[in-house]
Amino acid sequence: MNMDIKQTAYQWITAKPKNVNIIDDYYCQTRDVFEIRNNKMLNDLIKGGINENKVYLISAIIGEIGNNSFDHNLGNWPDIIGIFFGYETKNQELEIILADRGQGILKTLKKVKPKLKNNSEALQTAFTEKISGRAPENRGNGLKFVKNSVEEISANLFFASGNSYAELNHQMKIKQTNQNIKGCLAILKIKI
Repeated sequence: MNMDIKQTAYQWITAKPKNVNIIDDYYCQTRDVFEIRNNKMLNDLIKGGINENKVYLISAIIGEIGNNSFDHNLGNWPDIIGIFFGYETKNQELEIILADRGQGILKTLKKVKPKLKNNSEALQTAFTEKISGRAPENRGNGLKFVKNSVEEISANLFFASGNSYAELNHQMKIKQTNQNIKGCLAILKIKI
């Protein structure tokens, strides 16, 4: 892949709906397309000689984040349905990017935890508590699983929603920013 997928993802997630450049190589309009591409990535990484156990965990992390986009925006996509999903390896590092133009973590979790005040609190809650924006379903371990798995494989995850982002590796830091991501942007980096 010659183009910078990080820049392409950021443009995709921040552009006005009429200006979104939907690139077939990265766009997954439906969950089944996303799952097929996640499986293709898994197979590509295994063929590339990466430890199989690590690859399955990477695929599970990506599957959880991507499926959350579809689960929590079902019937509530503000404009463009689906997610951006791209990955590349260079300089012995794998970088995977997921982005959606959905409701975001705060709006999703406020439905079940109305006292959440801001995006930072919502991110803290999402990664540390058993909570789901799809209550009363008994779910809510997904991003906790992601957090634990990122630590287990010594990866780095940047996860932004609204005006806040979480950085996860062996610890988690949450910060506010001037930028505002309407949906979610996740960048997973791992040495291979």
